[in-house]
Amino acid sequence: MLGLGTWQNEDPEDCAKAVETALNMGYRHIDTAQAYDNEEHVGEGIESANVPREDVFLATKVWKANLAYDDVLSSTEESLEKLGVDSVDLLYIHWPAGEYDPEETFRALNELHEEGKIDRIGISNFEPENIEEALEHSEAPVFANQVELHPLFQQEEIRSVCEEHDIEVVAYSPLARGAVFDDEDLGEIADEHGVSEAQVSLAWLREKGVTAIPKATGEDHIQDNWESLRVELDDEEIERIDDLGRSERQIDPDFAPW
Repeated sequence: MLGLGTWQNEDPEDCAKAVETALNMGYRHIDTAQAYDNEEHVGEGIESANVPREDVFLATKVWKANLAYDDVLSSTEESLEKLGVDSVDLLYIHWPAGEYDPEETFRALNELHEEGKIDRIGISNFEPENIEEALEHSEAPVFANQVELHPLFQQEEIRSVCEEHDIEVVAYSPLARGAVFDDEDLGEIADEHGVSEAQVSLAWLREKGVTAIPKATGEDHIQDNWESLRVELDDEEIERIDDLGRSERQIDPDFAPW
C-alpha cells in the first residue's frame, strides 16, 4: 500500500541510496519509469539492499514514444537490463499518448506477459474511456491504473471505474508536490495526531484503498512517509478530507488525455 516513487530522482548516488534506504526500512514497492532516466540506479539500490529480489514489488513504465509493438518489446528488454532483473512485477503504459495504439501496444504487453518478463500489466494516466478501451484489448488482466491522486485532487470517478473493473489504483504525487503542507484542514488534523500533513494525506489514501508512491530522497522524508502506516484516521477526519472540495491537478502536460 506504500511504495517509494523515484520521479525526478536522477542523481545516481542519491537515487540508489534512497531505494536501498527505503527497502532496508521496510518498503517493498519501488516505482520507476523509462522516462525517469534512473532505472539503472534503482536496480543498484535494490541490489545493495538487504532484501531478496523476490520480496520487492518492482514497477516501471513504457514511455509514450516506445509504445509501438516492436518498441514496447525492445525498450522493455532495455529496462530489464538496466534494472538488473529478469522480470518486473508490473509494467505500465505511462500515458495513452504518443505512439500508443491499443491493439498493437497491448499485443506486445500480452506477449511479454506470456513470456514471463512482466508479471502484471498496468496503465497510467488513463481516463475512464481509456480504461474501457484498454480492457477491450488486453488479454491479461489490467492490474492497476496509476494516476495523480491526493486530498486536493481526489479522482472520484476514476476510483469508481477502477473499482468496478477490479483495477488497483496507485497514486503518484500523493502529496500534491508539497501543496498538502499548506492546507489548513490537513494541518489541523496532523496537529491532532502529532504527525505531518504528509502522513495524514498518505493515511487518507490508504483508507480509500489506494496505493501511494511518494517520492523521497532523504532518510528523514522516507521515514516520515513510512510512519504514515501507523496513522489511523477516524470517520469524521476522513469525511473532513473528503469534503475539502479542492480540485488541483499538479501534472498537466499538453499530451494528456483529459
